[in-house]
Amino acid sequence: MVEVRLRAVRVDLQSNTPVLLLQEPEGVGRTLPIFIGAPEATAIAFALQGMDTPRPMTHDLIRDLLDALGTTVTRVVVTELRGSTYYAEIILDQGGREVPVSSRPSDAVAVAVRTGSPLFVADELMDAEGILLAVEDETEEGGLDDGEDATPDELVGEFRQFLDTIRPEDFSS
Repeated sequence: MVEVRLRAVRVDLQSNTPVLLLQEPEGVGRTLPIFIGAPEATAIAFALQGMDTPRPMTHDLIRDLLDALGTTVTRVVVTELRGSTYYAEIILDQGGREVPVSSRPSDAVAVAVRTGSPLFVADELMDAEGILLAVEDETEEGGLDDGEDATPDELVGEFRQFLDTIRPEDFSS
């Protein structure tokens, strides 16, 4: 497994779709881009900024349920690509027993961000799909970085702009 960090949540300008950029911090610096939905991108951006919502979002609820059950997230692993669909697992520690739970990568990353859990990509997947990508430290037009420099208002504003321009046809195949 290759440890990665959530480098950015961006909006791909060609497809007008949010994309996660998972980048290995060591070695070559390969990046695994994963296209995700707008709601999941918003949920991840909110978590990165520590934004509180009036009611818990789904990923907050998952974190709270795990806490209530005494279960911790030990890691998230993006495991494979079948067809054009990525798969992930949330690895839980339940009383010393490791329990893998199948997940969409976007949901797994949203949970990992909320729980402070490490992110990994399977070696074979990173070898096959990882790309060398220069991701600048500052937020570029059309994208969000990992939240270190952007304010919550900037993140929300960029997603509102994205949502204002998206059409139902953009989601059809």
